[in-house]
Amino acid sequence: MKKILLRMLYILLALIIIGFLGYYFLGKSDQVGSLASGKRLSRMEHTSTFHEGVYANLENTPAIKEGVSFVEMLRSFFFGKDKRNVPDKPLETIRTDLKSLNLNDDLLVWFGHSSYYLQLGGKRILVDPVFSKYASPVPISIKAFDMTNPYTAEDMPEIDILVITHDHWDHLDYKTFLKIKDRTKQIITSLGVGAHLEKWGYPAEKIHELYWGESYESDGFKFTAAPARHFAGRWTKRNTSLWSAFVLQKDDYKMFIGGDSGYGKHFKTIGEEHGPFDLAILENGQYNEYWKYIHMMPEEVVLAGEDLGAKDILPVHSAKFPLANHAWDEPLIRVTKEAKRKNRPIWTPQIGQVVYLKRENQFKEWWID
Repeated sequence: MKKILLRMLYILLALIIIGFLGYYFLGKSDQVGSLASGKRLSRMEHTSTFHEGVYANLENTPAIKEGVSFVEMLRSFFFGKDKRNVPDKPLETIRTDLKSLNLNDDLLVWFGHSSYYLQLGGKRILVDPVFSKYASPVPISIKAFDMTNPYTAEDMPEIDILVITHDHWDHLDYKTFLKIKDRTKQIITSLGVGAHLEKWGYPAEKIHELYWGESYESDGFKFTAAPARHFAGRWTKRNTSLWSAFVLQKDDYKMFIGGDSGYGKHFKTIGEEHGPFDLAILENGQYNEYWKYIHMMPEEVVLAGEDLGAKDILPVHSAKFPLANHAWDEPLIRVTKEAKRKNRPIWTPQIGQVVYLKRENQFKEWWID
């Protein structure tokens, strides 16, 4: 018995050492990125929500809701998963050759989660591209769902504008970025995120970092950063860069690129200041009552669309990564149910489907087996 216990102790000690070494060396790797310094940090220090080295939300935003302990949250996350958290077979997708699309067509193609491709006003725009198999620096966790025709970085055409809403691993993927950076003409992102991009070899003069309320205009396009209720950070320290939504305007067409955000007063304010919108792209998925302040519930997605004054709503942030405990198709089931209840238009494209921004489109409930 003593030999067995001693052997178990050695195994446990070895696992602890391996875990510590992995944590240490991963923290030193390029994929973690870089903290802001110099002129970038000075600019951040002069913004109103940056205090003692980190950004804050406009509203009080606990990472875990009141009355819930961190241990309770972890227990629920690891042991409370729905049995249908991952699809039981590959998701059927539509294969679209992005490089052959007519550039005169204003359109959108969703790749699952928060990655999507836009054509608007003759420009190619890519938002939060993640084409790796994992939404985590640890290649044994948060594996992407199997798909019949998964999209890759190599499928992307040359990109005029890359939009990065914030620096989380499921929105800013190191491997994907390395593969597309030389085919990307310029980047719009949140203040502080440029430190990562420069470390990874992207030219500083092509990075346009915005604080909430700031705008960048080029070739008739106007991007304005807007508040979101979320957080940021790629390693141990949170909120060392900003997280944002973006208002995109080209001529008379206006789009809300939502990024990640819990529900809050900011949606109404953005709607009053920048709306109404032709289309609001809003996160819908990876939610839990335990972290309700940083990710919306599906019913709140429809409410946020109303606050923004959106003609149409496109829910994203689902159908690719199991970052929460709900069934993989629950976000789409709940959000469409709420949209029907309120008689609100909602776009639910299949992964890879071409959606025309200024024409009528046909959608089906593709997630129903």
